Amino acid sequence: MSQACTSRCLDVDCTYPLGRAQWLSPKEDRVVDAPREGRRQPGPPENEKARDVGEHTTDPETEAFLAHRNMLFTVAYEMLGSAADAEDVLQETWLRWVKVDVGQVRDQRAYLVQITTRQSLNRLRSMKRRKEAYVGPWLPEPLLTTPDVAENIELAESVSMALMLVLETLSPTERAVFVLREAFGLGYDEIAAAVGKNSAAVRQIAHRARRHVDARRPRETVSPSQARAVLEAFRRALVTRDLQALFDVLAPQVVVISDGGGVKQAAPRPIIGAEKVARFIIGGLSKTDAALTVGPTVVNGNPALILRVNGEFDGVLAVRVEDARITGLYHVRNPDKLTRVETETSLTLR
Repeated sequence: MSQACTSRCLDVDCTYPLGRAQWLSPKEDRVVDAPREGRRQPGPPENEKARDVGEHTTDPETEAFLAHRNMLFTVAYEMLGSAADAEDVLQETWLRWVKVDVGQVRDQRAYLVQITTRQSLNRLRSMKRRKEAYVGPWLPEPLLTTPDVAENIELAESVSMALMLVLETLSPTERAVFVLREAFGLGYDEIAAAVGKNSAAVRQIAHRARRHVDARRPRETVSPSQARAVLEAFRRALVTRDLQALFDVLAPQVVVISDGGGVKQAAPRPIIGAEKVARFIIGGLSKTDAALTVGPTVVNGNPALILRVNGEFDGVLAVRVEDARITGLYHVRNPDKLTRVETETSLTLR
């Protein structure tokens, strides 16, 4: 860009994206034309940490934001289930953060989490209307995650498709309190400041949310190796179109949820029961002569499958495994939700 740098920007990032067509200048508080490259992630670029900025030095506001950026994205993503919306929340957080006198902030991490949480709550309420108008079942946006996410059992569980779906059944405030308390380990006073409640109320909300989630989350933690073994058995049954092999790997009350977003063909409602699910899968495969390729991947810190039809990327299949059988199949085909499964996303709880 040709604009001169200001004291609160790096030389390559003087303005931050609002969308595909317009950007907002934090300093001038006005909309400017976006460059032709298209949309970029909000705030300073992630690679600025390693970049030699020459005579330009990173200011305290930028350093603090960069230090906590992956964690802030994780907070927003766990609250929203949408990477695109989480990126927008980070942008809104950045625009508010650069107006703060950081010298007066005792705990920068807590303050940034507070801003991110409030913006996520606002976004959650607006997303409710979008979900009500959504065509077919809605699933969280899958992320191709870095290897360290899978190695962190606590993190992998907190961003798993199975748990993210359970979080969809909470109210916005319950979800925020649960995520901040159970995943990020924040104190009740910190959470109270973030959600605009008193500590006593937050304790009650946390207890109610935990009880609600515990009744619906997987009963046991399955190791990655166990999940991969079950997933591989399912993959073999899928590519060989072996009905009996599918029955062997599916739990009696397995549920399939397909998300095509009205763009790609998908089951209009959840399918429940091993026989119905197996016949639905085999029946669908028998109706086409297309070549199906199924390969392993890691989505949201957990083993998953990537599906390709005639060599073209077609979707992601995540699973919920209990007692060595699949109890949940989550098939995302909506192209708008598949933009983050080819490039790794870093997530962290700290």
